[in-house]
Parts: sequence; C-alpha cells; structure tokens
Amino acid sequence: MKHANSNYEQPAFRPEGVRICVTGLRGIPGVMGGVEVHCEQLFPRLKALQPDYEILVVGRRPYVRSRSFDFNGVRVVPLPAMPGKYFEAISNTTIAVLYARFVFHARLLHIHNIGPALVGPLARLLGMKLVVTYHSKNYEHAKWNRIARAALRFGEWCAVIAAHRMIFISISMADDIRSRYPRSSRKFTVIPNGATQFPEPDADDDGRPLLNRFGLAARQYVLGVGRLVPEKSFHTLIEAYMAAAPDFKLVIVGRADHEDDYSRRLLAHANEQICFTGFRSQQELSTLYRNASLFVLPSTHEGLPIAVLEAASLDVPVLLSDIQPNLDIDLPAQCYFPVGDVQALRRKLLQPHESYRIDRESIARRFDWSLVAEQTNELYTAICATRTGRMRAAQSG
Repeated sequence: MKHANSNYEQPAFRPEGVRICVTGLRGIPGVMGGVEVHCEQLFPRLKALQPDYEILVVGRRPYVRSRSFDFNGVRVVPLPAMPGKYFEAISNTTIAVLYARFVFHARLLHIHNIGPALVGPLARLLGMKLVVTYHSKNYEHAKWNRIARAALRFGEWCAVIAAHRMIFISISMADDIRSRYPRSSRKFTVIPNGATQFPEPDADDDGRPLLNRFGLAARQYVLGVGRLVPEKSFHTLIEAYMAAAPDFKLVIVGRADHEDDYSRRLLAHANEQICFTGFRSQQELSTLYRNASLFVLPSTHEGLPIAVLEAASLDVPVLLSDIQPNLDIDLPAQCYFPVGDVQALRRKLLQPHESYRIDRESIARRFDWSLVAEQTNELYTAICATRTGRMRAAQSG
C-alpha cells in the first residue's frame, strides 16, 4: 500500500516465527495475583489469534512446576528466583531476559510491572523489542521499605525510557505518567484488564459441598478477594463488619505472598463469623462469587482490579473504595464509599445489597479479554513490522 505523499511502502507484517517472551509474573496457570490472572487470560487468546507466534511465559520457582510445559498453546518455563519479597521478581526477570535472548532467541520481550522493568534497558541493549505493561504504582504499597520504593520508582523510569511501547491498564495511571513524561507519551496506550468468563456450573452443581466446608450459606455472606497485604485494606473491611455486627458472614479469599505481621493480624480475626479460605482454584472462586450477597473491595491502591470485574461479570453486587482506579471502572455512585472510612463502609454493609448491583452486560462489553488480545496484537504488529519499505524510500530519496 502506497503512502499518500511518498514512495514509502508499509510491508505486511508476517508473524511467522516471531518469538515473544513474557516475564515479570510468578507464573500461570492458577497462580495468585492480578498480573498472573491477566497473563493467564491474555496470552492463550493471543496465541489463538496469531497461531504463528511462539509465546514463552517465564514463571518463578516454586510457583510453577519445575519443568517446562504447554498451557493452551503457550509455553511456560519456570526459572530460578532469589527468595524473599525484595529480590524475587528482579532476580527472576534478570535471568528471564538472558534466557529470552540467548536460549529462546526472542524478538520481543514483554515485561509486566515496573519492578521487573528495571532490567528493561538490558533487554534493549541485547537487541530485543520491549513492551512494558504498567499494572500498578507499586512504590505506593505499604509493604515496601524506602530503598525498595526508590528502586520501584527507578523501574518506572526505566520502563518509560527503554520500552518501545507501554501499556497501561487504567486511564488514570496513563494520565499520571503522561503528565510526568510528556515526551514519551507517543508510546503510551491504554488496554484495560478483562472480565474473566467463568464456565457455567453443571445443572447439579449448586456449590453446596464447598460452602459446607466453610460453614457458609448462599446469599448469607459478604465476599472479599485478594492478597493479604496492606493496600487491599481488608483490615478496614473487618473493622466495618465488626462494627456493623450483621447477621451475615464475612469471607476473605486469598493469602499473603510472604507471611508477615500484617497478614498474621488479619488471620487472628478468624472466627465463626469471619472466614479466611486461603487461595482457591478458579472453579472454587467462581462458586464463592456466585453465592455471595455482596463483593467488597476496600483497597487503598489498585491498578484495575480484576476481582471486581470477575464479581460483576457473575452478577454479584459490588461495593468499592473510591480510589481513582476503582472510579475508572465507572460504576454508579452508590457502589463506592470513601477510602478508609470504616463508618461509611459499616453503613453501606447494612444497606440492601441489591442496591449495589450493576449492569453485568456493560462490564462484559467494556472489559473483554478477546478485545484485549486484539489490541495487544495490534501493538505487537506495530513494533515488530519490518521497515524495509521505509528504508527503500529513504534510499530513493
């Protein structure tokens, strides 16, 4: 196809043999975390959309099994990581970059989150195309010390400077980075998370065995889902629940990445009314969503919370803190409460939960993993397409 004003020809992109390495996550499938769910949902769809892509996802030991395997057309390879929350991600990602270049011979490296993006300049130095997905302002999370926060801010800078393209999962994060790095804004794009489509349960599966295991009854509990870390603010939910003293139970699904004083303080509240289930499989989580009276996310920091989209897609009423990433989902005003306000949340918990129900069809349309895959493929195409036509045009000029 000729350019309107020159001899430039844009050659068609041929995905044959394009090798894409994905890193920055713990692993897939069935590994706890929003980034992990994102990758588990996205990359098999991307492979189905472009069968000629060779996609390798690097996981971390011991989150995934010790040998490589295929998951829905995507190759998963576990590589070593240093133990502990401060060095786990960066050590694994550094090894992944070297593996991508010298073993897998990747053409494109896709790093997830700003901590792992610290090694983005190394990927560029080794000649790979680089995409970084910005999931969260990790340096705002309470679990990190001052040195770690400084390193995460530097990782953000590395992502902006080194990446050929950056993906933001929420509009507000993209706007913030665009205001601070206006000269790099041309390579920023917003591609939100999707709403996971859980399979419909069998006609004879009412979820009763799972509910009985935790002493629950359908529509008689409020549900929270997430890691037991300060930014999820489950302590606010527990305080509000205890102040409300309702006749329904509180269920929190998830666990800590690395057990600490905060997670232990949360778990100390477990009793007949407050239930911690630990991490559950996708099928079990689906059952807990479907039978909940209300889903609550009281977070102080988020990217674009997949758990909210999951609950909404299953027609569960939702109640969220009014932080900007939650507001980006654009739910009715009654579905929000002031972040950290225990008394406001207490009052909301005692209101009819049906008043927090939203339009599940709208959520499904606006947050569609298939559309996410299509938009990601367009981005890959843009940065991987050959430029021989442009070179010929320059030479002829």
